[in-house]
Amino acid sequence: MKKLEGKVAVVTGAARGIGRSYALRLAQLGAHVGIIDVDLKSYQHFEKEHIGEQYETVVDELLEHDVKAIGVEADVSNEAAVQAAFNKIVTHLGEVDILVANAGGGTGAILENKASEIDLEQLKIVYERNFVGTVNCVKAVAGGMKKKNYGKIVTVSSVTGLQATEGGTYSHYGSTKAAIVSYTKYLAQDLGPYNITVNAIAPGYIATGRLIEQFEKAGAETYTNQTALKRFGTPEDCANVIEFLTTDLSDYVTGSVIDVTGGITK
Repeated sequence: MKKLEGKVAVVTGAARGIGRSYALRLAQLGAHVGIIDVDLKSYQHFEKEHIGEQYETVVDELLEHDVKAIGVEADVSNEAAVQAAFNKIVTHLGEVDILVANAGGGTGAILENKASEIDLEQLKIVYERNFVGTVNCVKAVAGGMKKKNYGKIVTVSSVTGLQATEGGTYSHYGSTKAAIVSYTKYLAQDLGPYNITVNAIAPGYIATGRLIEQFEKAGAETYTNQTALKRFGTPEDCANVIEFLTTDLSDYVTGSVIDVTGGITK
């Protein structure tokens, strides 16, 4: 029997990149998977992220693993849209056991938005996308998890949410990811009595199509040299941690943050 056989998982921001790797890993473990993304075909915008001509979306990939799957397009910063998306998933798959709140992202270039020069319009966009989006998704599943006295919630922070970048750049993004770390710890205390674990994963420099484009513009070695392992991480490196945090291997782990950075954090 597979580790997550019969469980229902939802991964947001799963049309491509790291989120796609999370969804595929959960399906490989036997979970039925719902994905939410603002654009289920967003992989088409990045040459290095094409998923294969035989698949229209990640949902088609998931179905290859003999599980049920559904994809819903929604903006996680919109509370009503999120609730409607989760209602659709629950109708199709059943009550949610596992949430990976992965949707989010930054704006602008990596070397922009120094802490003392934050563009407030960009900050508002990123705050809604990262922090409010996470809150909306948690609220959508918490009630059902409480009723069944079981749940696994994984939020997604970033290395920039754990420590400042050199020069204090990209601070609008890092600050919202730091807020997710704090929120995760509050959730763990709130939901622990209901046998719901809440943990965060904090990826570092992971080789997705979008980030590869940014790193190539800024000079890839600038970033790999910051890691102890001297390489970029892969989406699969992150999926390994998701497997731990969503299975019984982590039943006594809650309120924790696991960084997947190759040794950037010191």
